Amino acid sequence: MKVSRVITHTLLTAVSLVFIFPFIWIVITSLRGRLEVLSEYSLIIRQFNWENYVSAWQATNFPRQFFNSFTVAVTVTLGQILTSALAGYALARMEFKGKKVVFMSVLATLIIPYHMLIVPLFVMLSRFGWINTYRGMIIPMLANGFGIYLFRQFFKKVPVELEEAAAVDGASRWTTLWRVVFPQALPAAGTLFIFTFVAEWNDLFRWLIFTHSRDMRNVQLGLSVFQEQFATDYVRLMAAVVIITVPTFILFFIGQKKLIQGISIGGIKG
Repeated sequence: MKVSRVITHTLLTAVSLVFIFPFIWIVITSLRGRLEVLSEYSLIIRQFNWENYVSAWQATNFPRQFFNSFTVAVTVTLGQILTSALAGYALARMEFKGKKVVFMSVLATLIIPYHMLIVPLFVMLSRFGWINTYRGMIIPMLANGFGIYLFRQFFKKVPVELEEAAAVDGASRWTTLWRVVFPQALPAAGTLFIFTFVAEWNDLFRWLIFTHSRDMRNVQLGLSVFQEQFATDYVRLMAAVVIITVPTFILFFIGQKKLIQGISIGGIKG
């Protein structure tokens, strides 16, 4: 038993190192000198150059880009949690005609590649005058089929007796949802928050299509400053990558418990 456990832990450690090695290499590269990066490939840092981070931060308008990314990511994330909770509760608890059709339609959206929607979405936003605006970056993303499915699965596992007891006490459907049922689905909310925030924070394609001014760039577009036509400043580029990766790492380590609970419980057939 102990031998099998040691083997399992060894394999898991080896696999973990394989996945984390690229990030380790990025951190090491960000702390080296420019000549050292081009002259040798090694995990040993001869001299720590912390000024690379200061230089990377000053090379582009990172404060504005962080504000743009954070504003859009948080707003979209909270909006998806709200709409997903409402729709998930309706599909899990309320009875109405066409309920199965609606649910299957929601699931069907999960197999449609987002890139197929770019052209009609761009035309629609152009007619609304929402190109290069926060409205254009936020409003189309406020609903998500995965979030609706996730909350539906959680709500179906909440005992009906809790809602019946709340109804006996005179609670409305709205009060029952937010004060009785929703607290039971906090792992789903945490899971959706992490997935959505990370996806929005790392998004490049949508910002590249729907924005054009420097003031509307996000952190991913900010990395383009370090990539020129014939050369790339790898040292400052890696330092910038570390800077913009820190928020997602912090979010993951804070919410990893909720993430695991959400994946394990939400994936159970209901």
